[in-house]
Amino acid sequence: MKVAEMRMLRWMCGLTKGDRVRNETIREKVGVTPVEIKMRKVRLRWFGHVMKRGMDASVRRCERLALDGFRRGRGRPKKYWGEVIRRDMEQLQLTEDMTLDRKIWRTRIRAEVDALEAIHGSLEDPMGYLRNWEKEKDPCTSWSFVHCFQNETEGYQHVQELRLMNLSLSGTLAPELGQLKHMDTLNFMWNSISGSIPKEIGNITALRLLLLSGNQLSGPLPEELGYLPNLNKFQLDLNDISGPIPKSFANLPKVAHFHMNNNSISGQIPPELSVLPRLQHFLLDNNDLSGYLPPELALMPNLTILQLDNNNFEGSVVPASYSNMTKLLKLSLRNCNLQGPVPDLSTIPHLLYLDLSRNQLTGNIPTNKLSDNITTIILSGNMLNGSIPSNFSVLPRLQRLSLNNNRLSGFVPTTIWENKTFVPGAKLRLNLQRNYLSDISSIPNPPPNVDMMLYGNPVCGNANERQITQFCKSRDGGEEYGGVNNSIASCAAQPPCNQDFEYVPALKDGCYCAAPFGVGLRLRSPSISDFPPHYNDFEQWITKSVNLNDYQLHIDSVAWQIGPRLRLFLKFFPPRSNDSGTNAFGKFNDSEIERIANKFAIFNLTGSEIFGPYDLLNFTAMGYSSVLFPSLEGGGSRKSRGTVVGIVLGSICAAAVLLVAIIFVLLKMHPRSHMSKDQSISKYPMRIEGVKALGFKELEVATNSFSSTTEIGQGGYGKVYKGSLADGTTVAIKRAQQGSLQGEKEFYTEIELLSRVHHRNLVSLVGYCNEGSEQMLVYEFMPNGSLHDLLSARYGQRLSLGTRLHIALGAARGILYLHTEADPPIIHRDIKANNILLDSKFTAKVSDFGISRLAPLPDAETSGHVSTVVKGTPGYLDPEYFFTHKLTEKSDVYSLGIVFLELLTGMRPISQGRNIVREVNAACQSGMISSIIDRNIGTPYSSDCVKKFLDLALRCSVDEQKDRPLMLEVVRELENITSTVPAAFDNNIIASDVDVSTSGMSSSPSTSTYSRHTTTYTTMEGIELVSGVIPSIRPR
Repeated sequence: MKVAEMRMLRWMCGLTKGDRVRNETIREKVGVTPVEIKMRKVRLRWFGHVMKRGMDASVRRCERLALDGFRRGRGRPKKYWGEVIRRDMEQLQLTEDMTLDRKIWRTRIRAEVDALEAIHGSLEDPMGYLRNWEKEKDPCTSWSFVHCFQNETEGYQHVQELRLMNLSLSGTLAPELGQLKHMDTLNFMWNSISGSIPKEIGNITALRLLLLSGNQLSGPLPEELGYLPNLNKFQLDLNDISGPIPKSFANLPKVAHFHMNNNSISGQIPPELSVLPRLQHFLLDNNDLSGYLPPELALMPNLTILQLDNNNFEGSVVPASYSNMTKLLKLSLRNCNLQGPVPDLSTIPHLLYLDLSRNQLTGNIPTNKLSDNITTIILSGNMLNGSIPSNFSVLPRLQRLSLNNNRLSGFVPTTIWENKTFVPGAKLRLNLQRNYLSDISSIPNPPPNVDMMLYGNPVCGNANERQITQFCKSRDGGEEYGGVNNSIASCAAQPPCNQDFEYVPALKDGCYCAAPFGVGLRLRSPSISDFPPHYNDFEQWITKSVNLNDYQLHIDSVAWQIGPRLRLFLKFFPPRSNDSGTNAFGKFNDSEIERIANKFAIFNLTGSEIFGPYDLLNFTAMGYSSVLFPSLEGGGSRKSRGTVVGIVLGSICAAAVLLVAIIFVLLKMHPRSHMSKDQSISKYPMRIEGVKALGFKELEVATNSFSSTTEIGQGGYGKVYKGSLADGTTVAIKRAQQGSLQGEKEFYTEIELLSRVHHRNLVSLVGYCNEGSEQMLVYEFMPNGSLHDLLSARYGQRLSLGTRLHIALGAARGILYLHTEADPPIIHRDIKANNILLDSKFTAKVSDFGISRLAPLPDAETSGHVSTVVKGTPGYLDPEYFFTHKLTEKSDVYSLGIVFLELLTGMRPISQGRNIVREVNAACQSGMISSIIDRNIGTPYSSDCVKKFLDLALRCSVDEQKDRPLMLEVVRELENITSTVPAAFDNNIIASDVDVSTSGMSSSPSTSTYSRHTTTYTTMEGIELVSGVIPSIRPR
């Protein structure tokens, strides 16, 4: 036969079943001859042998037998068979370069294997979960967490899913991920992966789920990700992604979920995203977005959740077009610096949840009735006026109505609960605190499941007469982040179950033991405020989605988290094995565990309007670890158990002897302080979301071996260095000195606390280092230094009044966040000009807060958070501390008042025996206010604004705590003062260099009374702000 004919024969013998089906279909279209049927039988007969014995020998044997058949030909000449093959080649338009010999086959498969090896090489696996990723093994059958599928068309296996979730992995994402072009799920959630997102992921055209939540990824979003035609879920939350949202994301035709909350994504939301046809969930809360709210988002035909809390859409209004979002279930724009009126959303038929709190919305609350399904309305922390509309009285499923911290007047409508029928377990939380409400429609007698709060309203002036005393107590009306624990008590008297087994709690007819399978979930955007009324709904949703019986699910615990988000831990129990009840329970089989796990891991639960999208946090293997973590079961080793035990024991003994010898030598030759940094490791390792674990060597390189040229400060904790990390990020590195080191657990606890504190007026923690005798905290770098530096003579610059007020307001907002939003609340205890840092735009960021300033929550005997650890700086320290030995929120108010006086006067708190408070009070009492105003403020400036700022500063710095304002009052008053600064006085950050001998400030004796002990000022009747409120603060 000719060479072309032999190659055709080799090609036919090397075809897989999928190839035959495809090519036979083609042949059927062009006509099938008896000769072709005979040829097909030869190929199909040996197909099984080809697959079992390998391509080499089987293909040769197939060729030999087929060629013999051709030669015999059953009377047909060889020329005839050659003509048949040539005709087939013409009909199928086959050429020599279309042959699939074993070299091409191996090349195709090897590309994916090489990519997996590169991915493995870029990761660090401290727990050994990937120990069986060995080169000589088939990844599809032997590598853990690699899931493959059989391509019927080609006949080969391809990687379909990488499920590397929650494995304590670190390292980076390899660009070779882009070579896995058949993969539809990429899951690296809840690890410590750092670096940037490779743009090569944009080459995975089959990708459906991109799951990278809960890592330390940084850098911008690659534009190439906008060209993934099959992407459905875009989940990148809880990282440090920065930069804008690429406009190319408007090219994602199938994306339904944008989950990118808790990053540092900045810039304008592209209006182009409005063309996304399938987008349902748009979650970008807790980022640095700015600009305006695009009205075009209302054009998204399937949008159900729009959650953009804690961004900075400064001056923007809520577009009226949002009332046209007919499928919207949840609108959450909390703390976004929005202005204008509350939009009329009564036209949204199925709205469940509305949160527009902590903005600057004005005007009346719309009177049109909202959806009957609505559970939550939060409009607190705005400047709304008018009366409480009657439409709130006809909302049958309402769970929470928060209107506190506004300017509402009139009466309290008791019809809000009187016309309501409560389902079992339902509650109504009604927060009307700190308004101007002066009356109540009738004597309130709400049922026990109605929680009403009226504190801070004029109506509480005669609470006894109106029989409302119990509603006029000061209380925190914020979000509840508690939880419930569904303990199993009914079987407590029974003998304990065997290991990995538990009593099944849902069965009431007896106590039986079974091995549960645990799943940790978090509802990332629920449309409810109270879970108990929806307990049964949740159970039915889960069991129906997973196809299990009701009794097989137990909700072990439920806890609200900041967001608000709802964390749940579920236990699934195996079904009854028979109906008799004897020996009724055991364990799930492996395939059932895989089925249940896959339901959650590939987000295959049916959608829920009430509960919204969910996070998969973890699987608790219990008795099923061999299914979920096969690499830990010794599958890669053929050694006997006795051999392994002997090796392990021998290694331990040898290591112990060697360790003792090394320690002895080190103690003899080197003191503790000279321990080698590259040999020391953390003794209490922990992965902390959003914070990078940095090595000593990396920080040593970043600071040029901690050179004195990079030193930028020193404090009680140690020296501070300016450094540049490997990714180019400029940071400030606080290196603890000997004597400042904490215990391992305490150090990680402090880092975990700092990682949860996020606000645009607080310095962000970037990372940490804990190796041997080194403890370092790595913060974002502030290019304009501290406020102390800026006010000192060495700068020689003149800050305008507007800039000084801007700095004061930023610092106050940051401290207010610590007092009311941090979990748990924090009292700073050392507020001073040196601890207020300034970024490139002169935005104030408070620094130097941590675990030593934790405050216990208030109890019945205390009215505020109390910290008893001594810390403070002379001149800033609360005078009452010397009598009470306690520091409270009001202590921080005093310290901040001193900073305000510094901003106004340019004086130090204590200088040459003079105290700034006494000096300012003396000048005010003598009518010489202008003599103490910092001449570097420049002119002109508003004397009225200066007077108001000075009055506030003195009220903050009075001796007695009870006479000081609360931090929320300070923030509100500063906002009012700042808003009245004439534009002509605030055009520049640095004031003009003008003589300030005449300031426009009246030098005649002031009519206001300024003294060390008393300050006269006007307050709004009925308003008495206290700690623990949900403040009106700007986002981070």
